[in-house]
Amino acid sequence: MMNKYYPEGHLLNTAANRAAMAGVSSLRDAANQELILEARAALCDREHNLHVDLGVMKGIIPRCEGALGIEEGAVRDIALISRVGKPVCFTVTGIRKNEEGRYYALLSRRRAQQKCKEEYVDLLTPGDLLDAVVTHIESFGVFCDIGAGVSALLPIDLISVSRIPHPSARFFVGQKIKAAVFSRDETGRVTLTHKELLGTWRENADLFAVGETVPGIVRSVESYGVFVELTPNLAGLAEYNPEVRAGQTAAVYIKNIIPERMKVKLVIVDHRDEENKIPPMRYFIKGDHIDYFRYSPEESARVVETVF
Repeated sequence: MMNKYYPEGHLLNTAANRAAMAGVSSLRDAANQELILEARAALCDREHNLHVDLGVMKGIIPRCEGALGIEEGAVRDIALISRVGKPVCFTVTGIRKNEEGRYYALLSRRRAQQKCKEEYVDLLTPGDLLDAVVTHIESFGVFCDIGAGVSALLPIDLISVSRIPHPSARFFVGQKIKAAVFSRDETGRVTLTHKELLGTWRENADLFAVGETVPGIVRSVESYGVFVELTPNLAGLAEYNPEVRAGQTAAVYIKNIIPERMKVKLVIVDHRDEENKIPPMRYFIKGDHIDYFRYSPEESARVVETVF
């Protein structure tokens, strides 16, 4: 059985983490056991060494020990700079005294990540469900911490069934999410998927009823109609309206729900410019693994599925 690792911040306030940093002797014990600990990075100096507040003493993560791949140039120094003020994981590699006779600890985030990679990430298989934290957002997807700061990519087309203009429409940096392993390449890099966790067409359609008027987000305006997102995995189509723009909030009347065609017919009652807040994610899948996901209902001739 593989060990379970979590994104940075998970260990920070645990009793075991606090006990390990209670004194010099407990830190030495942690070093001997190669325990992974966490504390907040207080600053990143001009050489890009991270300084960490351990409470009982200061700690230093040398630049070369700041992350897997940093020394080889595969990871940029922004990965270190951006950790200031945030939790970082590490193992204690030594305890020294400075010229004033004060203790300080030498730490390695790289070793903690290597341990996570060997004992967890390298053992993941497609379909495994995991906890992740969004660390960086790009137009093509989001990078997530899937354990000890080890990064994985969630591409924009695997975020949800309902198409979005940019990943920031769905996520924000620091957000805790669930994801599934989509693939792992020959270098060990993990690609994630998210849409399978957001429910099938039927599960989402069952949240609504014909005759209701509900809020939605206009995702695209086409010559044949307006697509309005009701949930991240369900959109409906309303008649074309030249005054409606993508990104607007809309109140829509549900005219019909047609499972065999995977269609939700809508009527736009009102539309307005309004900042769309990111709601908490609703996940429909539990457990730690999924082998198969069918989005389309049984009545539909069109099959939309994911085979892991």
